[in-house]
Parts: sequence; C-alpha cells; structure tokens
Amino acid sequence: MTEPVDVPWTGATAPAFAHPGDAGADLVSAEAVELAPGERRLVGTGVRIALPEGHAGFVVPRSGLAAKHGITIVNAPGTIDAGYRGELKVALLNTDATESYAVQIGDRIAQLIVLPVPQVRFTRVDELPDGVRGEGGFGSSGYGDRQTDTAAAYGVDEVGTDGQDGAAPPTGIIDEDGAAQPTGTGAQAQEGTRA
Repeated sequence: MTEPVDVPWTGATAPAFAHPGDAGADLVSAEAVELAPGERRLVGTGVRIALPEGHAGFVVPRSGLAAKHGITIVNAPGTIDAGYRGELKVALLNTDATESYAVQIGDRIAQLIVLPVPQVRFTRVDELPDGVRGEGGFGSSGYGDRQTDTAAAYGVDEVGTDGQDGAAPPTGIIDEDGAAQPTGTGAQAQEGTRA
C-alpha cells in the first residue's frame, strides 16, 4: 500500500472521494451553467490546491455523466502541475447532439487523480533503441478482436494455416490504415467487435 499524500487546498468544497479506496476525488462546480448540444465551457470549481513536488494532478471525466448525458472533458486528462496555484477549472463538453445539460452549483463534474511523476531528462541520441512496437502508430494493432496478418499478433513465431501451433489462422486482410478487415459473411464478420 502506498503512503498517503497531503494536498493543501482552499475554497468552498474540498475534492472528495465517494468511496474508500477510490482513485479519483470528485470536483464540484462553483457555478451554474447550461451546455447546449455540442457546446464546451470552462467551468470553475472554486478550489485551489498545492500539490507536493514530484506529483501531478489529472482531471478526468465522470463515467456517469459521460454515459448518461454525453458530458466529457475536452482536454482529458487535464494536467495540473505541482507549481500551479490557480483555481481548478474543467473544460466541459456536451457531446449530445440534441439535449442541453444544466450544471448546478455543487454538481460533481469531474474527478481529480493525483499521481507521482518522475523528473525526466530528455537526452538527444543519434539513434533510438529498437522497441517492440517499432513505428506502428494509429490503428497498427487492429480493432477489437479482429486479427492481423502478422505472427506477432498471435504471440507465436510462425502461424500455421490450420491453427495447430496454438494460434487461430488469419481470417481477414489488413487495409491501408492498418485495420483488419474480416472476410467472413456473418454479421459479426461484417461489423467486427469493438470493446
């Protein structure tokens, strides 16, 4: 178990954990605003904190607001550096296409996660060491459970056509952006599966 971290704060309402052991402390709104469909707004919490050196705060969306009302945070996670002493504000976004959302004073609008962060030194080199992923970028690992045409995707050195080597045979092709395209004719093959 990690040692508790003391974070001094000022304002009307302290960041608070809903349950013991929660990672995120709720931040509440200090103002009433209405977010029209597609609108974003910087909403104040009225809280200021002093994070200890070697730590950073990360402001993330509340899952209930996102799932039920489409309310998220534009720059999630918002980063709070240890040296910042201003009011914590949340860049809320209403992603609902048709419904407005009213934020009332005292509503829980985001969560604050405090984590230790190492001091980093960036060192110029002539060449980077090899990495498992290499230069594979967006979409390079496929989507959901769709398979790719590389043996590495199956965790084996070589993939046989009968799946007898411990891996299923490939069932699709890879398109230009690296996404696996299924070749089957069933509904799942047509749409794939997404997490």
